[in-house]
Amino acid sequence: MRATVFGAQGFVGRHLTQHLRREGWEVVALGRGDAPPADGSLGHVFYCIGLTADFRSRPFETIEAHVSLAAELLREGRFDSFLYCSSTRVYAGAAEATETARIEVDPGDPSDLYNLSKLMGEAACLAVSRPEARIARLSNVFGADDASENFLTSILTDAVRDARVVLQSSPDSAKDYVAVEDVATALARIAVQGRERIYNVAAGRNTSHAALLAAIRAATGCEVAVAHDKRPQVFPLIATERLQALGDWRPVPVEACIPALVEGARRRLSLARQ
Repeated sequence: MRATVFGAQGFVGRHLTQHLRREGWEVVALGRGDAPPADGSLGHVFYCIGLTADFRSRPFETIEAHVSLAAELLREGRFDSFLYCSSTRVYAGAAEATETARIEVDPGDPSDLYNLSKLMGEAACLAVSRPEARIARLSNVFGADDASENFLTSILTDAVRDARVVLQSSPDSAKDYVAVEDVATALARIAVQGRERIYNVAAGRNTSHAALLAAIRAATGCEVAVAHDKRPQVFPLIATERLQALGDWRPVPVEACIPALVEGARRRLSLARQ
């Protein structure tokens, strides 16, 4: 099978490309500025382009990445399937995190720009009459080589570099985490076997900050302090029944991966010092 991965230099796109090639796929891996194949035949498209931490400071680039290019490909591209990587962040404030949940956003809130742009990309997929244009809403993806500035990566860096983590939120806050290797497996499965238009790609269980910190402390011996014991923010449990219906879905718990994540943080810090 042939695949074209847009955003192949990013964290998820890079791992997806590696997974597909291991499984025998012919993969065209496109990074920033790379043109699609000249013959226009894209095979199974995986749209992994996105901005996360810096979306507030780069609003127009965020819209371009999440909406404009995706819409152009959906309108003009020749593909066997199209899988748009969205985010479970869109469930923020929702009563439940199911694929059919009603989602509310506020265009006047700068923090909602990310969700709005992802939802617009989703809307472009759903506007296409082809059922093989689908959406994968990814949970909080983690991996040993993740160099982003998300919560988990930042506390791992603090633990390894400073031997101390100062938590700026409630230890009882909790959200869903899913390993990038499991995400890659799920995306390939959805592209080939999927029948629904939207799939959550998540562990289906929440892990508290306290549980993460306990595992990190056990692996590093770091000190843990809480700067501000704020009100806990607990994300609704993310439904994974649709993904489970496609086959065996038993993602690895994030706590079990903490030793590997700590080693990954050590490698990143060592390279940064060179």
